[in-house]
Amino acid sequence: MQDSATEVTAAGIARLAGVGRAAVSNWRRRHADFPQPAGGTETSPSFALAEVEHWLRRHGKLAEVPLRERVWQQLAGHPDGPVTALTHAGCVLLLIHDRPLLWLEVSAGSDERLAALLPGALEQVLTPRPGGGTSGSPVNGAEPVNTPSAVHSPPPGRHASPAAEPRPAALRPPTAPQLLPSAPLLRGVAELAAGPGARQTFEFLLGRHLDANPRQYTLTPADLAGLMADLAGPARTVLDPACGTGALLRAVTPCPDQRLYAQDSAPELAALTALRLALHTRAPVHAAAGDTLRADAHPQVRADAVLCHPPFNERDWGHDDLAYDPRWEYGFPARTESELAWVQHALARVRDGGTAVLLMPPAAASRRSGRRVRADLLRRGALRAVVALPAGAAPPYNIPLHLWVLRRPEQAPAHPEVLLADAGRFAGEGRDGPDWRGVRETVLEVWRAHDRTGRLDERPGLARSVPVIELLDDDVDLAPARRLPPPAAADGADRLAEVHGRLGETLRLTAELTPPPVDPARPAAPGRRPLTTVGELARTGALVMRTGGNGGPARVPVLTDHDVLAGTGPSGTLPESEEEAVLTEPGDVVVPVLGGGSVARVVDEATAGAALGRNLVLLRPDPAALDAWFLAGFLRGTANNRQASSYASTATRLDVRRLRLPRLPREEQERYGARFRALDEFERALRRAGRLGEQLVRGMYDGLTDGTIAPD
Repeated sequence: MQDSATEVTAAGIARLAGVGRAAVSNWRRRHADFPQPAGGTETSPSFALAEVEHWLRRHGKLAEVPLRERVWQQLAGHPDGPVTALTHAGCVLLLIHDRPLLWLEVSAGSDERLAALLPGALEQVLTPRPGGGTSGSPVNGAEPVNTPSAVHSPPPGRHASPAAEPRPAALRPPTAPQLLPSAPLLRGVAELAAGPGARQTFEFLLGRHLDANPRQYTLTPADLAGLMADLAGPARTVLDPACGTGALLRAVTPCPDQRLYAQDSAPELAALTALRLALHTRAPVHAAAGDTLRADAHPQVRADAVLCHPPFNERDWGHDDLAYDPRWEYGFPARTESELAWVQHALARVRDGGTAVLLMPPAAASRRSGRRVRADLLRRGALRAVVALPAGAAPPYNIPLHLWVLRRPEQAPAHPEVLLADAGRFAGEGRDGPDWRGVRETVLEVWRAHDRTGRLDERPGLARSVPVIELLDDDVDLAPARRLPPPAAADGADRLAEVHGRLGETLRLTAELTPPPVDPARPAAPGRRPLTTVGELARTGALVMRTGGNGGPARVPVLTDHDVLAGTGPSGTLPESEEEAVLTEPGDVVVPVLGGGSVARVVDEATAGAALGRNLVLLRPDPAALDAWFLAGFLRGTANNRQASSYASTATRLDVRRLRLPRLPREEQERYGARFRALDEFERALRRAGRLGEQLVRGMYDGLTDGTIAPD
């Protein structure tokens, strides 16, 4: 099948050409030969990628479609959907990773030949890899674990019996008819992998797919996954019974003879997890698709560690069918307590002395319907710690989620104590996210200290070991905030004194930076000034224009559109890939293209080196022709932004090329630039004063109400 089967939306065309969507709309209106819609709807049409690429090249809109963008558009516009395309791409990347010479052999010749030979080639890597044959088949040809079937839900009141029926595989080689529409995509994927490698290419495509469909997936952020893996500690056998996209198992520290087990109710997620882990590790990976609570694919596994981010607030989790299931050692969970069912499943699949770490909603620590199960977990020494995370740690981002650390007891402790910790003090401001370094260091320190001795000396406002007998009241409330003492009075007073001093200094600076009053007797020079546009300046070489990317090297800070709008430092991340990120330099001007605000930011030394995030355009002026502050200042004009904006039903998009500024000599630009720079410093001081004022007011309220500050 030809490449014309792949379709691309107007937004994809804009990304291909490096323009705004308004430019694509103009091309459709002004050029009679623009490709006609090949699909989609009247309000959101799609176009054949091959026709669009031909038209763009014929009209000089681009010299060549970047390979990364071409592959992504082929994947996103695949006739069978992006998930199928991503799975096919992952299978081929695994073949390239394991048997590169075999890929070269089957890919020679026509697309029809490739589709015909590829299933047999994939069988050679998928059979010893995850999901091949049965879902228990491991990586690298290791002996499969003798695990019983879980194809169907067991009868009500019974657990899945250990039958010999094969389980559904997480991955099976696609057939030739299924692969034929993907042939152009697979050749592009192989070409793309020649640079960064198979693993990085798959991470790039998977990350971009997840970013493009944020509402379809509940993701576990990498920092949180790393913390959960560290809490579990080194483990040879690790299980994730609700694996999603495999973030938790990917975060596990490798060790000799390690085995990884995964299951998810969504077959496409189980397949993507299997591929992701197979490309990431050489450990045997056993991945299965199916409802874990109703049809456990790994009933005989006794893992060293279980990591789980279960679905929250499920009502149809199998309450009526599983009433007599042997996993409910600590009590039958109520219909509204699906999370406690996952807790007990994890404990049932961990060996004696093994550790389970689960991400939990805060309501699970205090709902009355779950108090009997919580009480038995405490009495028998299974629950070892409850850690309250800062808001913003994981979706839903407005709720401070909890981590439960459990250990299957080898024997009941004589005087059990439970660690309660609250990392809420590490919450970030706005959308910046938590201070993960502080969260990680603090949580691991208090957990390891408690785990060594079974108790922890009280740390006011942060952590304490609570005797189980103290928690076994009528509510069995495990919420850390209700059991921790407030911070020491001296600590609170010292922090408030520091904030008060910084606020005073900032207010004095703000007063010094306040612009002088406008003199109505001195109007601006009359007459209309000749204007130019950003697009014209880019064509003449007065500035270079770049757009934000969708991937980059690991551990590079990313400047996001929110950072630019809020005036904060780089706070974002991009999917790890070998894609060449756009790195900022001092003097660059960065402009957000979504949201309708008139904002432009000049990059300083502190921000330089960060990667440019999505929905941002970078303008790099030639210092001999343009003053950066002059450029940024005029780009912020309200009327300027209004005439350069296009409007959809729910969003505003800025066409940066249409933004205008006057043609002025360099000396005059510097006069304007100096004034714009002073306004920027004043604006930053106002923001800093606002944040410090909020901290002071909040701290005073907290101190007066918790007794750490006296009214006088």
